[in-house]
Amino acid sequence: MSLRLAPVLAAATVTAALTACAPVPGPGGYGPSPSTAFNAADFGWSTRQGTAGINGTVAYGRDGQSFACTGSVALTPDTPYTRARFQALYGSVEQAAVPEAVVRARTVADPNADYRSYVRSATCESGRFRFSGLPDGGWFLITPVSAGGDRIVLMRHVVTRAGTSANVTL
Repeated sequence: MSLRLAPVLAAATVTAALTACAPVPGPGGYGPSPSTAFNAADFGWSTRQGTAGINGTVAYGRDGQSFACTGSVALTPDTPYTRARFQALYGSVEQAAVPEAVVRARTVADPNADYRSYVRSATCESGRFRFSGLPDGGWFLITPVSAGGDRIVLMRHVVTRAGTSANVTL
């Protein structure tokens, strides 16, 4: 190799290495991160009828105690707003078991945003629940449970896909 090409090849190698580490734009390009402010348009996808479902079981236990459902199971669409809210309330956007008193004591941005019309609800009977007719997408399952004392709120992120039912144990 000629001595004149060595610096050019070295520069090309460095450029290629740096380019490999660069972030890759998503479908919308590099634009700004989505806002975590409440925006009803972010929930639109969740109102469509779909062919997905969720079959759930509550089987939470701690310190040798089995916990039972003490209310209904809520299914909330995953949006930038709900993701930020659940991170603040539960300390995670994947899975959590947090005392109800702790969840209620935490504060969130935009606490008056009313997203309740987008939340689906199912009865938890004998530790089982079901959601059907769901569109594809990410969802947060939330249910309070108790073993006779203070309630614990369980949260879990679930993704639905057309024509299938996700089997989830909380």
